[in-house]
Amino acid sequence: MASATVPSTLAPYALAALRVITGLMFLAHGTAKLLQWPFVEMFKDGVPLASLFGIGGLLEIVGGALIVIGLFTRPVAFVLSGMMAVAYFMFHAGASFHPILNGGELAVLYCFIFLFLSAQGPGALSLDARRSA
Repeated sequence: MASATVPSTLAPYALAALRVITGLMFLAHGTAKLLQWPFVEMFKDGVPLASLFGIGGLLEIVGGALIVIGLFTRPVAFVLSGMMAVAYFMFHAGASFHPILNGGELAVLYCFIFLFLSAQGPGALSLDARRSA
């Protein structure tokens, strides 16, 4: 019976690791678009802030940072999930039904990871947990 309790005690930390790593990766998309770091050829000249890519980049930076620190995790993750669903259908779905063929795998994964975080919450080591304590 003791081994059955180990996974349940580690689950909040595994959820926190998923949240932090997802947030950092998402944040990098925004900084690539708006700050050109890390450098991505597609965004070498930056993107206008008042464009779809600019608004997306701003949401990726602010939302990604909030997800990393675990602040307002549920509502932020819900908004980001919707953003990624819209991004998938606007920029990928028209090319093919299959995400692997239309380049939309990341959009789908982010959409469902953020949907999961919005339902599950931030896990351990979050500012949300500190605020409620």
